[in-house]
Amino acid sequence: MEDAGERLKKVRDRLDLTIRDVEEASRKIATRHKNDEFVVGLSRLSEIENKGVVPTIYRLYSLCSIYRLDLLEVMEWYAVDLGELATDSAVVAITRTHVIGFGASDGGHAQFPLALDPGIDMRRTTFLSRMIQRWGRLPLSLLNGFDLKEHRYGFIGLEDWMMYPLIQPGSLVLIDESRRKVVNTGWSTEFERPIYFLEHHKGFACAWCTLNGDQLVLQAHPASMCMPQVYTSEEVEIIGQVTGVAMRLDQAKRRRGRP
Repeated sequence: MEDAGERLKKVRDRLDLTIRDVEEASRKIATRHKNDEFVVGLSRLSEIENKGVVPTIYRLYSLCSIYRLDLLEVMEWYAVDLGELATDSAVVAITRTHVIGFGASDGGHAQFPLALDPGIDMRRTTFLSRMIQRWGRLPLSLLNGFDLKEHRYGFIGLEDWMMYPLIQPGSLVLIDESRRKVVNTGWSTEFERPIYFLEHHKGFACAWCTLNGDQLVLQAHPASMCMPQVYTSEEVEIIGQVTGVAMRLDQAKRRRGRP
């Protein structure tokens, strides 16, 4: 199987470019960006093509620009698949609540059910795993129909119990950035009350909010046994309203074990 360097060399040969042609072209790119890191020298290109040397991100950018190649595809030649970015991040446990910057525009694929049992009754609670007839990989770009660009994502820290049991620690939340205004009324149950994702000087928080003049109170769920947090409106940035949650439902044992 060809390695990445050999594939780059084939592309260069197909374009009838010499090594010196590539160096001169890369110097033009470096001049445009005022950064010599974009230069792909004669000896360096030879090492990339013939000795398996991995180019820097700047040189890889130059080569993709010169050869008219897709940068993400060439990164996959080097076994770097950006579609795995979010999955790989999941193996790193972070206890603090934080914003997730990954979006559908980052490329890659996701596993989706492509065919469901035609007899499924969507009105009833259903164990979907038994109803899926076929799984497949879909490009994340196909999720554009869900208007994901208008949302951001947050991770609720493993020690953040503020909205328990409505939102478990370790949950992923969908945040609508267009809903930043705190409303104090307009709901009849706790499930209808808006939950906000916020940033303050100590990090991030996910909570109910009450605005009283210049004072913003972050209110925890009563069952969480967490205390309210009080800030001035200048100390807090409301990132948006939580409109969706993905979470596990096996936290009760861990909750009872908390000191």
